[in-house]
Amino acid sequence: MLTDILARKQEEVEQERKSTPLQELETLAKDMSPSPDFIAAITDKTKQAPRLIAEIKQRSPSKGLLCEDFDPITLAKTYAANGASAISVLTDKYFFGGSINHLESISKLDAGLPLLRKDFIFDRYQLLQARIAGASAALLIVAMLDATVLSELIAAAAELGLSALVEVHNLSELEIALSTDTKIIGINNRNLHTFETSLDVTTALRSRIPPEICIIAESGIHTIADVNRLTELQIDAMLIGEGLVTAPDIGSKVRELTQG
Repeated sequence: MLTDILARKQEEVEQERKSTPLQELETLAKDMSPSPDFIAAITDKTKQAPRLIAEIKQRSPSKGLLCEDFDPITLAKTYAANGASAISVLTDKYFFGGSINHLESISKLDAGLPLLRKDFIFDRYQLLQARIAGASAALLIVAMLDATVLSELIAAAAELGLSALVEVHNLSELEIALSTDTKIIGINNRNLHTFETSLDVTTALRSRIPPEICIIAESGIHTIADVNRLTELQIDAMLIGEGLVTAPDIGSKVRELTQG
């Protein structure tokens, strides 16, 4: 699946480069003021761990349409008002119904929460787009990047004032992530082949991550029992999308998962 996604994304970025050259983005990025600190937000000791990264997500390849009355701005306001520590914004259009415009619009709200650009990022160009749109962090998926490119993108993100969330699904990917200078590792509990989720993935990998690295659990988090399990594992933050956007009362669900 990732091979097909990457091929489509490469074509997409190539077209974007033609309409907006790299150098133009470099110039725009230099004029951006600093974004809210992503790491500070997900390790904020005044909030109960694991802190919530609430996701703006309309659909997914595995579940299809998740949110019929999809309004990114209203969702972001709801998340911010009910206890989220950061917001993840899916910007991939073809597979997830997202847009870089969603990220930019949300960044202009007076919410003060750091934003994560969640997409299939393989090039500095996409990091520049994220920075200009107001992101504080960007997702880097180990499964679709070789170790050299991953390290280069982590360095490029830091140079641009972005935190890199390095995502892993298994031990071999974790070992690659730990060989880099990453400060944040996201453990994705979803099997990319079956799309099934299990918090056992986080349980298995957590002990192998040194204490100085921030840990985010992703996917398969729906209930207070799930959150309590992550608390026992001393996870810094949890990224939840489907479990929020499909809830009958999203604000109530955010409060439930962040306040117990």
